[in-house]
Amino acid sequence: MRRVDLPTPHVTHRVSEAQTLVADHDRTPKLADADRILLADTLERRCRAVGGSGRPEQLLHGEPHPGNLLSTPVGLRFIDFETCCQGPIEFDLAHAPDEVGNLYPGVDRQLLRDRRTLMLAMITTWRWDRDDQFPDCHQLGIEWLSELRKATAR
Repeated sequence: MRRVDLPTPHVTHRVSEAQTLVADHDRTPKLADADRILLADTLERRCRAVGGSGRPEQLLHGEPHPGNLLSTPVGLRFIDFETCCQGPIEFDLAHAPDEVGNLYPGVDRQLLRDRRTLMLAMITTWRWDRDDQFPDCHQLGIEWLSELRKATAR
């Protein structure tokens, strides 16, 4: 996707959407105040780091996790491009297992760790949306908040 030039929002736009959601008590009524503060703080600090990374930016899938891969006779293909955005490749790599990031040439390891924490904060926020239809969304939200606490304590 590095060579594709399409007008897409920056990854910080997606973070802003999560920030808006975490700030909206009506849309996230079951989110405890302490957890709301943790998410808001993590989203703010990690988003700032994205904008100031100085890394080259390109078109990104936005959510290249295994659920967005389709096996075809000619190999794996990505699907679900509604979350495409512009940003450093470390944002997409944050969705992949560590082994994938280790194989990618020139990856910034610290930026990748920050992106993993940012991505975790974003998906955790979405699980608290009152309109989320993801199976077991609140249970996942609880589990991911625990993971986020560990990640931000490092």
